[in-house]
Amino acid sequence: MSQAIAVCHGEFGRAALYNLNKAIITHAHREGHLIFHVDGNPARVPTGDQVVDISPGKAAAISPWEPHGFEVTEDGHNICLVLYIKPMWFLENSTSAEFALKFGRSDLELTQEMRGLVNRLTALLLDDEDQTGFDQLLFGLTRESFDLSWRNDAATLRSKTYDRFSDFRVRRSLRLIQEKMGQDMDMEHMARSVGLSRPHFFKLFKQYMGVTPNVYMNTLRSERAIEELLQTEKSVTDIAFDLGFSSQASFTRFFSSNVGIAPSEYRRVAHVTSGAFPMM
Repeated sequence: MSQAIAVCHGEFGRAALYNLNKAIITHAHREGHLIFHVDGNPARVPTGDQVVDISPGKAAAISPWEPHGFEVTEDGHNICLVLYIKPMWFLENSTSAEFALKFGRSDLELTQEMRGLVNRLTALLLDDEDQTGFDQLLFGLTRESFDLSWRNDAATLRSKTYDRFSDFRVRRSLRLIQEKMGQDMDMEHMARSVGLSRPHFFKLFKQYMGVTPNVYMNTLRSERAIEELLQTEKSVTDIAFDLGFSSQASFTRFFSSNVGIAPSEYRRVAHVTSGAFPMM
C-alpha cells in the first residue's frame, strides 16, 4: 500500500515524500507539479502525448491543470519527492506572461545542482522537528526546474498548448461547480444550466480549462479535503459527508486514487509552516 513518509505545506507550495507502489489515475492539479525519483524502482508519468520516466537523474514537470497519471513499472517501492507549486509563483517568476502558467517541457534531466537540492529537501522533510529553510529550498528547486524546462528552445518541444479565452458559459459553470462542491452534481444538468448540450459543454470546458469538468471538480474536492484534514479537527467521516460522499470508504477510495495515499495517512504525516494556506 502506498504511504506518505512526510508532507510539508509552505508559503507558496508543498512538498511530499511518498512511497508509491500502485498507480494513480489520470488527474490534475491547480498547482504546478514536479516529481523526482529518490529511491527504489523507476516509474512513469503519462502526460499529454508522452510518457515521462521517473528514475535517477530524471524528473517530470507538469503544468497547472495538465492531466497526468502515475504508473509503477515494477513490484516494490518507489520513493518520490513530489512538489506542488501555487500558480502565483509562476506569475511572479515567469519572464513571459505567455508562458506564465507552463513548464517548457515535461521531461527533465537533472543538473548536479538540482540533485543536491533534491537531496537537501528530502533530508529536511525527514526531519520531524525542524522545517527551517523549507520555503527557500522549495523555491530554489522549483526555480532550477522551471528554468531548465525552457532551455534549448524547449518551446518547440511542447506542441500542446492551452487556448485560454473568456467564455461566459464556462465562467458560470466554474462558479456552479464551486458552489455545489458538496453536492451530487449531474453534468447533464450542469450543461443545461449554462445553455449548452452535454457534448458541447464538455468540449468547450476542456478547450478553456485543459481538463474535463469531472477532473476539474475532483481537483477542487481534493484540495478542499486537504485543507479540511490539516486545518480542522473534523473526522475523516465528517469531511467525506461535507464533500458529498456517501461514506468514509468511498471518500478514502477517491482521495487515494487522486492524491496517492489515504486521507488519514496524509493528516498523520503532514507539517504546515506559517502562511501555508489557503490552497483554494
